[in-house]
Amino acid sequence: MTKKIKKICCIGAGFVGGPTMAVIADKCPNIIVNVVDINKERIKNWNDKDLAKLPIFEPGLKEIIKRCRNKNLFFSSNVEEQISSADMIFISVNTPTKERGIGAGQASDLKWVEISAREISKFAKSGTIVVEKSTLPVKTAQTINNILKYSKNNEDDSNLKKKFTVLSNPEFLAEGTAINDLVNPDRVLIGGEDNEAINSLKELYLNWVDKDKILTTNLWSSELSKLIANALLAQRISSINSFSALCEATDADIKDVSLAVGLDKRIGKYFLNAGPGFGGSCFKKDILNLIYICNHYRLNEVSAYWQKVLDVNDWQQKRITTIIVDKLFGTISGKKLAIFGFAFKANTNDTRESPSKNICLELLEEGAHLSIYDPQVMNHQIAADLNMEERKLLSCDSKSGGWEKALCKEDAVKDSDAIIILTEWEEFKVIDWDLYSSLMRSPSWVFDTRYICNLKEAKNSGFNVWCVGYGK
Repeated sequence: MTKKIKKICCIGAGFVGGPTMAVIADKCPNIIVNVVDINKERIKNWNDKDLAKLPIFEPGLKEIIKRCRNKNLFFSSNVEEQISSADMIFISVNTPTKERGIGAGQASDLKWVEISAREISKFAKSGTIVVEKSTLPVKTAQTINNILKYSKNNEDDSNLKKKFTVLSNPEFLAEGTAINDLVNPDRVLIGGEDNEAINSLKELYLNWVDKDKILTTNLWSSELSKLIANALLAQRISSINSFSALCEATDADIKDVSLAVGLDKRIGKYFLNAGPGFGGSCFKKDILNLIYICNHYRLNEVSAYWQKVLDVNDWQQKRITTIIVDKLFGTISGKKLAIFGFAFKANTNDTRESPSKNICLELLEEGAHLSIYDPQVMNHQIAADLNMEERKLLSCDSKSGGWEKALCKEDAVKDSDAIIILTEWEEFKVIDWDLYSSLMRSPSWVFDTRYICNLKEAKNSGFNVWCVGYGK
């Protein structure tokens, strides 16, 4: 027997909750989907008539919001009301790395997960299915279960207990392609012990996902699968970036190497693009959590292995900064540098753990002035990430560092000493090198950390060029 789902509530209107619930609403028009968040400004932006003001940029998202919002998709701060009427509740809240206390720097902070579980315990009706959607440490479902099992239907009668079922349904989304990942998933993973609840969630996905792509496991395998998937993807990025340095030292070309090894079907072609390192909300956090778990179980060699994946990622970014300073005559103090891209990857406005942010912070420390252009990241986000209010450069001779948000690429490069490409936006792949050369100070440099430019054209226009993994 399968419970019929009529109303869904998602706690958390962030990068996972918002797009995921939008796609569910779009594919399941007979189900009412309510997304709740205590962040009223975020909810206000989700409800804004101007779709350009949505708090998240994802290709295809605003079209779905336009179709479904205020029809069967709603965004509100009425957490208690929507929890109490839902048949199924998704927990999709932030789980950052702990900053203090036991496990600080590695373990996940489950504060918001616990708060959500207590809200569900207090307000949800008995029989509600609770679905973990956030990226969580293994055994978190047990914590949620322990909170929910003490909930009561009646404050005056402790014998009347509510009954809940907890499932794990981790997301496998890549920012920038999240909508396509949701509409055409490689797989949907459901972990749990209650077949009726599992079937209810499965029926939801069967509205648009082939049944052969829906996998079921126990809770613990499902929770751990998400961490391991992210760890393996991050490992590939660190691996290819380590080889990019070797290619530069040996006059090899990382693109040729990536193509050659990627054609081996045992290896595959994906996640073999050299760059400034991985970023986003999950990779670093999940590997740190994996390290913490391994240390907890005294698997010291395993934790040391995964720590190296993080070390190489940090090293790649510091290596790029060192190269920039070295090529610009050993100092960038007072020099204007055009930064192309601040988001951690193309087609998103997310800057969490962005390599661009980390490299910019190091360049600022060296006294550079940065003119930052990104088509989606707003001024206030850059200011928050750099912990510095915007400070415009009055002249190239100024010795004080700072940054400004450029309105376009041409504004960024005017009077600058170098262009540093840090995010692989499509518009950075085609550049009028002759024009840019005329706008910049000589000798002018291009530092392509994404290997997306036409290097020959840049050189012909008089640029000095450095490109990640290009040793020729």
